[in-house]
Amino acid sequence: QGCPCTVSVSVLGLTVYISVFLSLTHLPLNGRSLLLSPCLSETPEARVLERAVLESRVREMEEENRQIRLQLNQLQGTAGQPADGGNYGNAAWGASADTGPEDVENTAEERANHTECPRSPTVLKCELIHVACVCAGHNASRDVVTLVKSILFHRRNPLHFHFITDAVANQILSSLFQSWMVPSVQVSFYDADELKSEVSWIPNKHYSGIYGLMKLTLTKALPSDLTKVIVLDTDITFATDIAELWAIFRKFTDKQVIGLVENQSDWYLGNLWKNHKPWPALGRGFNTGVILLYLERLRRIGWEQMWRLTAERELMSMLSTSLADQDIFNAFIKQNPVLVHQLPCFWNVQLSDHTRSEQCYTEVSDLKVIHWNSPKKLRVKNKHVEFFRNLYLTFLEYDGNLLRRELFGCPSQATSESVRLQGALEELDEDDQCYDFRRERITVHRVHLYFLQYEYTPAGDDTDVTLVAQLSMDRLQMLEAICKHWEGPISLSLYMSDAEAQQFLRYAQASEVLKNRKNVGYHIVYKEGQFYPVNLVRNVALRNANTPYVFLADVDFLPMYGLYDYLRKSVVQLDMANTKKALVVPAFETLRYRLSFPKSKAELLSMLDMGTLYTFRYHVWTKGHAPTNYAKWRTATTPYKVEWEADFEPYVVVKRDCPEYDQRFVGFGWNKVSHIMELDAQEYDLMVLPNAFMIHMPHAPSFDISKFRSSPGYRYCLQTLKEEFHQDLSRKYGAAALKYLTAQRNI
Repeated sequence: QGCPCTVSVSVLGLTVYISVFLSLTHLPLNGRSLLLSPCLSETPEARVLERAVLESRVREMEEENRQIRLQLNQLQGTAGQPADGGNYGNAAWGASADTGPEDVENTAEERANHTECPRSPTVLKCELIHVACVCAGHNASRDVVTLVKSILFHRRNPLHFHFITDAVANQILSSLFQSWMVPSVQVSFYDADELKSEVSWIPNKHYSGIYGLMKLTLTKALPSDLTKVIVLDTDITFATDIAELWAIFRKFTDKQVIGLVENQSDWYLGNLWKNHKPWPALGRGFNTGVILLYLERLRRIGWEQMWRLTAERELMSMLSTSLADQDIFNAFIKQNPVLVHQLPCFWNVQLSDHTRSEQCYTEVSDLKVIHWNSPKKLRVKNKHVEFFRNLYLTFLEYDGNLLRRELFGCPSQATSESVRLQGALEELDEDDQCYDFRRERITVHRVHLYFLQYEYTPAGDDTDVTLVAQLSMDRLQMLEAICKHWEGPISLSLYMSDAEAQQFLRYAQASEVLKNRKNVGYHIVYKEGQFYPVNLVRNVALRNANTPYVFLADVDFLPMYGLYDYLRKSVVQLDMANTKKALVVPAFETLRYRLSFPKSKAELLSMLDMGTLYTFRYHVWTKGHAPTNYAKWRTATTPYKVEWEADFEPYVVVKRDCPEYDQRFVGFGWNKVSHIMELDAQEYDLMVLPNAFMIHMPHAPSFDISKFRSSPGYRYCLQTLKEEFHQDLSRKYGAAALKYLTAQRNI
């Protein structure tokens, strides 16, 4: 009796398809009704009129629901609910898990309509979001970087990170964020050592150790005027804007102080094995990898005393914690269930073995936060683990430089360093032929210190020497050989992209030689720009040597066996502590990739006579090392002094507080020459060691030397930089520096 019709209406960019059977009926929409006329008229004019009326009414209804519709820009595929609504177990808190009281009435109807629009409470534009994390050690510091990348990638709000760290993580992360210079990001550090006494009395079997209990102390550790904070484990990856999580604070009832996701394993059910006795928990318990802490309310109810009393009571029977702070949080919640706000499980998809995490999502767009909370990490068993692993690897290898973006409409407060750099940039002339060279000098590269585990205490006799060098991915194969030749401490800077740094990590962890050496400090300087900033990279390695003396080398050289001990003895013999000396280690080279390395000076001289070895660069750049006076060295038995000459660039041992390398020199040319010149200007005596040597191993030409040889513009700019360096040297050292300019002109 009626006529079926389909109407397509475009509202706010969203096409709504309404299939109706036109008869005398009402179509309910959000508690309202929309009267549809019967299809009695067959004239075109009538149909046009009916369509116009319908469009008008749909627009009216959509306007009333604009809080949902206007969030289309946040839409990520299908934002449907998890298969179980995200609330399996603990059903008493089902209504509070992802809806406020005002939303309960519409929830079922909205799902039926399948609007696919996020219903998250809104966060104010430019509202500052606070994030806290406990981080200790080298490995956790690497994990934090990946976590931060995933947050920065999605964020649209200013952020303030609060890190509770040990000394190692503090050094690594403070240097990283200082060099990262991400707009609208603040970072604060808190000393974990000052908090250890708060939790050290709690026996803990968890692999995280004492740091796994630190989250209990956040009301005391964080500033007293901080009202709320998101607390994250380091093994978290975000797949959405963290503002969506921050907005859930607005859904808390007046009594709720903690927001948590239910634990997705059976741990707290106590049925994993015979006699398994977990800490008390509400149902399946809660996981503390992601926590919303309402600090202001926690302080008001006396949180510090409450968790202590809970821990003391339970430890009388449990004796120790198995899951660190999580056990104590759960015991507290069991006694005070009204204080917890259960979060939907997609805010903490837990990828440990045998979890119910797969019930948290049906579509990719359901995923919000991935939690690698198994000791196996990326090797965990999950049918979708390959997808999760690829998502994690995306951020692991993502170029962090791309995250240095301003937030539109949220101007960040400029730091003194950013103001200085901006001023220096504005002073550059973009029409200058050497603009790119000059710009490189003021480029700030991200630096990740101590990328791998480092454990070394310098010898107590103040004679210790660190080998200092730099390298890029194409010289990685030299590391094992250097470690076999030099048993002392090493400070290495590696110029790499984010992806290359992860390749290096896998290489080092697979190498028996490298993973057993804990006295090698690896410092990543992340790639940016078109030049290799060789002297900047060298300076990073130099600054982070922690012995009184440094051996300034290149990674292409293998030091003679026993050189470390020989140099330490030479430091004493030549009274380096009380004099200004640079000890020259004579350099040789071989053109053979396979070399029977000489075990003594006598053996080296024999190979030199046979043509197996050569003095370094004698055939292409003789004057670079000619002042070493190899003829004298052949028969020398005691150290001898040599004079500086133009273009001299030996490898030397000096005090750690020596002048740094001049960072205007990038790529190939004059990067070491300028440094030796400054040592001479500061009146260092150049002393050649009679029983020391190093041998350069063959390799393919670098990209930078190829540019130098093929580009007249490159050579012109290098000459310009030389002249400017001479001028700066004259201003710094006065008339004494004139000899360098004269020597250069006589070449």
